[in-house]
Amino acid sequence: MQSKKKNFLLLTLFTALILVLAACGNAGNPGNTGNTVEPPSNNEAQNGTAPTGGNSLETIKSKGKITIGLMGTYAPYNFVNENNEVDGYDADISKEIAKRLGVEAEFVTGEFSGLIEGLQKGKYDALVSQVTITDERKQSIDFSEPYVKNDVSIIVKDNNDSIQSVEDFKGKKVGVALGTNDEAYLRDEVLPKVGEFEIVTYNDNLNALMDLNSGRIDATINNVFALKPLIESNNLKLKTVGDPLKSDYAGVAMPKGSAELQEAVNQALQEIKDDGTLKTLYNKWFDVDPNF
Repeated sequence: MQSKKKNFLLLTLFTALILVLAACGNAGNPGNTGNTVEPPSNNEAQNGTAPTGGNSLETIKSKGKITIGLMGTYAPYNFVNENNEVDGYDADISKEIAKRLGVEAEFVTGEFSGLIEGLQKGKYDALVSQVTITDERKQSIDFSEPYVKNDVSIIVKDNNDSIQSVEDFKGKKVGVALGTNDEAYLRDEVLPKVGEFEIVTYNDNLNALMDLNSGRIDATINNVFALKPLIESNNLKLKTVGDPLKSDYAGVAMPKGSAELQEAVNQALQEIKDDGTLKTLYNKWFDVDPNF
């Protein structure tokens, strides 16, 4: 009898414990009393960040500024002037675009090799830093219509008569800016056609020119607009040889999926062309009229 009563008490306690645990387990479920946990939004589900593109124009307008990434070491396109301000053709284009978007342009400088990655990670709203429009880059970022055309040429020492074309690169050292379309051109097109030559990369165009001037490399490639002021201001004994290797078009780079921002930037660029601003800026920085 005593044993039966003991078993009955144990069964009663066990049943009560189960009921308590069940109540605790239901307390957090939607529709029951207790704390509820909301499901994550679509944006939060994507690693807790806002979408790369889509609403970027709205965000830019709401904060009243567009953050532009550029090198700041690539005169006359973009450089830091004596007043410690970002200046140059890219800077002026950026300010004109910002004005037509109804916001201010904020500049953030960095090495070219890290600009696209910074754009993809949200460090910049756009890049205006001579980012050449290519099919490969279009896979990961969006571009505006071109805002400049650049002819790329070979530059050598002024006493060098052995290099007149890319065919003469064989066995030579050729400098180029790291992560640029010019580097890809040398590796993907020139190297397979010409044969072995050494490609030396630089984070700064001036360093490439200084090495060329001192004989550490045999040639470099770049556009004359960019190299002319560096050559003149540093009294370098360099020259351009042969015909232009190719013509590149640079556009405003934006995060992939920035359809609204892309449309607004393209509209701003069209206004800049139509009202003569583009011609004014071309003459200001390059002493020529636009040819595109």
